[in-house]
Amino acid sequence: MERQDGVGEPTDQLTVDQLAARAGVTVRTVRFYSTRGLLPPPTIGPRRVGRYGPEHLSRLALIEELQNQGMTLAAIERYLQRLPDDISAHDLAIHRAVVASWMPDTVDETTRAQLEGRVGRELTDDDIERLAAMNVLTRTKDPDVFRVDPALVQLGVRLLDVPISQEAILAAREVMMEHTRSAARELSRLFKSEVWDPYREVESDPERLERMKSLSAHMQPMVVQALVTAFQRSMKEELRAVFPLDPAPGKGHGELRERPRTTRSPRTTARGTP
Repeated sequence: MERQDGVGEPTDQLTVDQLAARAGVTVRTVRFYSTRGLLPPPTIGPRRVGRYGPEHLSRLALIEELQNQGMTLAAIERYLQRLPDDISAHDLAIHRAVVASWMPDTVDETTRAQLEGRVGRELTDDDIERLAAMNVLTRTKDPDVFRVDPALVQLGVRLLDVPISQEAILAAREVMMEHTRSAARELSRLFKSEVWDPYREVESDPERLERMKSLSAHMQPMVVQALVTAFQRSMKEELRAVFPLDPAPGKGHGELRERPRTTRSPRTTARGTP
């Protein structure tokens, strides 16, 4: 049986070829990652055909970002082993966002056909206009070639199906941009006043001063992770206050049901090839 997502659509519906095309890797790479245990096994469908879903796509995207950071496959495997067994595609996307947030900004030039193959769907002219409005892509002189932000393209395509207006999405983006700029400004001011200025007053060695100045860049991953964690917790609190949640069976109202989370234990054998 195919698993269902939150809106009732089957989620495990990609063949290994389709998964590889969506992730921008080869089928051989998918099978290799599966053998190494970096990907969970697929759901077995009719005629014993493996079917893959959003979790596999998100995990492949996370592996790509970790490789961009220079991590070896052994290090990536250790990283993934620390994640819960039941981690969702949404949570994997957050992990990827944290990893990608301190990578250099990149823009890929891609054709419309290549973009549609990457996101796994046909894009209408209206879809292209909405993605452009969200700064996910920009047009070029060729009407069928776009400059695409790879860090935003999957998020932008998912937002196309969210039943809210483009104006609301852009307003939400403005809110986030305003507050993230404010947080970045205040944290930079705090580092300058509490760390950099006092250190510069007592240290005259140019080499040591340069090392201290570069500390802000080394701290960026920790700051981003702290901001993401704080934002997640704040969002959960706000959503609990705004939207009523179903109580767990046999419990009174106001008692929230928590799904148990398990930690992946170290593997002793590699998983088989799908």
